[in-house]
Amino acid sequence: MLVMSRRQGETILIGDDIEIVMAHIGRSRVKVGIRAPRETPIIAREVKLIREENLRAAGVNAPDLSSLMARLHPRR
Repeated sequence: MLVMSRRQGETILIGDDIEIVMAHIGRSRVKVGIRAPRETPIIAREVKLIREENLRAAGVNAPDLSSLMARLHPRR
């Protein structure tokens, strides 16, 4: 894991097409902005874990997120 210190307004680049922006730094929270291509799924880890847990409890296999994104935003 890479750990970096950033100030408000500074950014971190991931590859050529993903940019992480420190939008606001408060006393106990940091607001992070993410600029990435539309086809790149971005979701909070805890949301993904809860979704997977709910699907397991319902006895359903989780569909591939990238295939769902492709159906929502078909390339033209």
